[in-house]
Parts: sequence; C-alpha cells; structure tokens
Amino acid sequence: MRDPVTAFEYPGDWVARCTSPERLRLAGQGLAVLTSSGAVLLRGLSTGTTAAAAAKAAVLSLKTDTECVTVILPCGIAVDVPACGRAGTGSAVKYGGDYPADVTAGLEFRAEAIPGANGITVTFGEGIGRFSRDTPRYRKGTPAVSPPALSCIVRSVQEALDVIGGSGCSVRISAPRGTRIAEQTLNSRMGVKGGISVLGTTGLVEPWDDHLTESTMERVAAADRPVLTTGRIGLRFSRLLFPDHEVILIGGKLKEALDAARGDVILCGLPALILRHIDPQILDGSGYLTVEELAASPQFPAIVAALLAEFRQLRPRVTVVLINRKGRIIGELS
Repeated sequence: MRDPVTAFEYPGDWVARCTSPERLRLAGQGLAVLTSSGAVLLRGLSTGTTAAAAAKAAVLSLKTDTECVTVILPCGIAVDVPACGRAGTGSAVKYGGDYPADVTAGLEFRAEAIPGANGITVTFGEGIGRFSRDTPRYRKGTPAVSPPALSCIVRSVQEALDVIGGSGCSVRISAPRGTRIAEQTLNSRMGVKGGISVLGTTGLVEPWDDHLTESTMERVAAADRPVLTTGRIGLRFSRLLFPDHEVILIGGKLKEALDAARGDVILCGLPALILRHIDPQILDGSGYLTVEELAASPQFPAIVAALLAEFRQLRPRVTVVLINRKGRIIGELS
C-alpha cells in the first residue's frame, strides 16, 4: 500500500498490524498516516483547504443550499469537506485531524459570494493576516495567502460556477477569530499582522506527534543513505534531485533523525529549519527577522559556507543541500 501524498510504500508488516479496516482505507486514500505499530493517525485539513470549502459553498449557494463540498487538494486528492452554504454565504470549520498542537483547529472560515461578469475575484478580510513589511516573496500589505492555497480557492470557486452555470463572481473570505488565534502562532515573527495565514502545500496537515516520530525514525534507521527533508517543498525537489534514494519527511525532528541514521545521510530542504538547527542564533545581529530574508541577502553565501563547514566537523557523514522554493540549490556542502 502506497501513501498517495508522500509516495511512501508502507511495509507489509505495518499493514498487517492495523486492526481497523476503515482507518487503513483512509491511509490508502492519503487522508491518514499508517505507523509501524499499525496505528493510523488522521491528517487534518489546511487553512487553505478550509477557506476553499467555504468559498465553494458560498458560490454554490447562489443557486442552492449546501452542507458539504468536494475540494481538490493541491496534492491532487479529492476530499469531502462539511461546509454550509446559504444565500451566497459559506462557512467551514478547520479540521485538525490527529495533530494535537494545531492551534487553528476549529477555526471558522466564512465566505461571501456576489455574482459578477466574467472572471473570478478573491479578496480577504477580517482575521486574515497581511505582511507588515516587504519580504523576498510578498510585498507589504499583501494577504498572507500562499500560492497553492490561493490556487485551490480559485479552482474551487470555478468548479462551483461550472455547477451553477455562472460566468463570474467575487468572493471575500474571512476568519472572524483569526486575529486572536494568530497570537498563538509564529506569524508576528514572520512579519504577518492582523490574523492567521492561509496555507497548504498539499492541502493536508500532518499529524506530527510522538507516535508518528517513532515510525519515522524507524524508517530513517532502516534506510541506506536516506535523504531527509523538512517539508513538502523539500520532499518534492529531493525526489527530483535524488531519484535513487529513499526520501523521508522528518519535519522539525532534525536531531532525532540524524541520530537515528546508521550511515551516510543527505539533508535537503529549504534553509530555515536546517540552518536554525545548525545555529539557533543565526539571525542574531543580522538585521533580518527570518532566514528567508537572510537568504536573499548578499552576505548569505559566506554565512552558509562557514556554518556548513562547521557542521561538517560535528556530522561528518551528513551532506547538506539547501534549496529555494523553485528547487534551485542555494547552498551545499558534500
């Protein structure tokens, strides 16, 4: 059985240990994660998926009331999401799955749809954060909405228009409790003010907890020269850069994964988590608030070269490959 989200082929003994056919079916659909013990942990839905569901419900309700919509996630999986649509307004509540630390779980997204001429306009209101300064990817005042999440929202709106026979509309999305919830996130450190971010590289939220970590480390320990990566972008490009290696998504568990590996390891991904692992004080005195901003500076190559050389002394069997969001290598020490 293969995980359609990560393409990981679950070992047969993991599958045999699972005593819940229904949960095993969810793992096969990509809506859950099978662990080595046979336990199955449910994936949650991202803020982007939830916003898309609310928007689709709002547009569908211009013609008929709705209680549930189907959203095509950025990873290609179709999921049914409870979403209430009435008279041009839509509402959906974010599902957290088996991720106990998801502070946005239970957050309601609302959408208002107004029929219009040809084309789709999506705007963001109350509770959706905006960038308080220019960054390498976003300008000041831009809503904190990632490109995959926005694409998912627009696609969902277009699907709804196709169903009701509409030629265009404008949709405004809000999260009334978003400003308060954002205080529990890292948004302020990322330069996002006034609300939460609307994100979702795959459209799903991984159930990162101690149970999943145990199974992940078993995979690391069993692999021959694995490629370890910290996130979805790293996962995608690591498979392209290292097609003959097993690529394992480890999230923020860098130390645990490197300790578990039994031989040579490639650590590949975006620079933020990797460089913060190597030097937790990397931003101190730099004048930058995020590693992404530092990575766009002229000083970055020299800083990275020195850090990776020092890291090689501590972890001589680890090859570090840093990439940007387009998959280009921006730092490497082999």
